[in-house]
Amino acid sequence: MIHNLSDVQSSNIGCNTNIWQFCVVLANAVIGDNCNVCSHCLIENDVIIGDNVTIKSGVQIWDGIIIEDNVFIGPNVTFTNDKTPRSKIYPEKFLKTIIKNNASIGANATILPGVTVGEFSMIGAGSVVTKNVKAHTTVVGNPAREIIK
Repeated sequence: MIHNLSDVQSSNIGCNTNIWQFCVVLANAVIGDNCNVCSHCLIENDVIIGDNVTIKSGVQIWDGIIIEDNVFIGPNVTFTNDKTPRSKIYPEKFLKTIIKNNASIGANATILPGVTVGEFSMIGAGSVVTKNVKAHTTVVGNPAREIIK
């Protein structure tokens, strides 16, 4: 289901995927099956999203971001793709950020460019992820650090 108040230019949208109102999905984006993209999201061209992914409201997924299967992205999570942003000056290629299978990212977390978030990891709400996150770990804070359960 693609809401009639969204602007979805991509034809690479999987079965049973819902894209709600006020979303923009650019032409070359790929979104898998059974995903839920909540309102007020932007998905750029060089983006791959796997199956069974939930993207809550207010998330922008920029060029160079790969989200694997069964990932949860909380509301207002901020992804970045340029380590040295300047107005009207663009890198030749954006850094790749990879969110691995079954990872969960809490509300308002910020993910810096070029990191990998490991399988089954958990990013606490409001955390700032500045480096790779190991699989099966939980990180919190600014900068995000692993906590021991």
